[in-house]
Amino acid sequence: MKVAYKFLPLFILALVTISCATEEGVDAKKAELDKLKAEAHEINTKISELEAELVQLDPEFAKQNQKSLLVTTVRAKKGQFDHYVEVTGSVLSKKNVMISSETAGRILEIPVNEGQQVAKGAVLARIDSESIQNNIDELQNSLDLATTLFEKQERLWNQQIGTEVQYLEAKNRKEGLERNLATARTNLDKTVVRAPFSGTIESVEVRLGELVQPGMSMFQFVGESDLFIEADISESYVGVLNKGDSVNVNFPSINKDLATRVSSVGAIINPDNRTFKVEVFLPNLPMVKPNMISVLKIKDYENPEAIVIPSHLILSDNRGDYVFTVVDGKAKKTYVTRGKTFSRETEIVSGLSGTETLVDKGFREVGDNFNVNIAQQ
Repeated sequence: MKVAYKFLPLFILALVTISCATEEGVDAKKAELDKLKAEAHEINTKISELEAELVQLDPEFAKQNQKSLLVTTVRAKKGQFDHYVEVTGSVLSKKNVMISSETAGRILEIPVNEGQQVAKGAVLARIDSESIQNNIDELQNSLDLATTLFEKQERLWNQQIGTEVQYLEAKNRKEGLERNLATARTNLDKTVVRAPFSGTIESVEVRLGELVQPGMSMFQFVGESDLFIEADISESYVGVLNKGDSVNVNFPSINKDLATRVSSVGAIINPDNRTFKVEVFLPNLPMVKPNMISVLKIKDYENPEAIVIPSHLILSDNRGDYVFTVVDGKAKKTYVTRGKTFSRETEIVSGLSGTETLVDKGFREVGDNFNVNIAQQ
């Protein structure tokens, strides 16, 4: 125990020496850190002063030196591009007719209403036929008498009694009455107005009890078959659209799409609106009715190797059209030549190769050589 106590002062002295050395090292490091902070502040101050001076002298430096903008990107595409002429058309029927009266008389019955669908041969109206029926009765009586006289005269003629003139007159009188009777019966049939084919009563032009004359309009009648679509196309597409071209048809009211073809192209330009008529074939569809509105998309251009980008990314200045591409973390102003545009996409004729990355969200905030950070999508 005496030996241990003998070395205790030396141990305490060593601890004091180490502690003093440690404190001296920490103080030195703190002093060095304070010195570096002062130097850094002085350097940052000089940097800020130089940047401020450069901003005044060089505006491009200000653009390049600003903070990075957060943007999203989209890739240019290379592939099939189709362009369509999009116009509004109307469903029409080749069996859209005005039914008129073929005989004179007063209307006794109209058993149909506007908008009613009827089958071929259905009765649309009945016209008073009393005078025609009386005429038929008189002709029938005269014909009966003429037939009897002719038969007697024929028997006499066969027995070589009487003259040939008498025989021919009896024959002619009988045949004439037969023709008159047939005509009267035809007129009687015309007093019943019938549907010429299956369709819809578009409008009723006459009223019960009204007196009609031959040729007077009675019904507008539209057939259910032989429908087609008619549209007006700008004259700038003359020679571009041809018979047989493919057409995509949409009926907004029934949300129905249909692929068909151009069946006829008009040869005359309307001087009022500078358009020409185009007819589109329409197969029989139960829900499609005459006068229904349709939207036609007629393909007039295609490019199987087109470079395509979203149309809204294209900006313009005094030099021309341009987009912002991303190269090495910077936005680059790239001038392009645009082609045709359809369905929010534009064909790029020159300026891009199809492999570029374009600034999407944020494209209006960036400028040439702006630093950009691409957000994760």
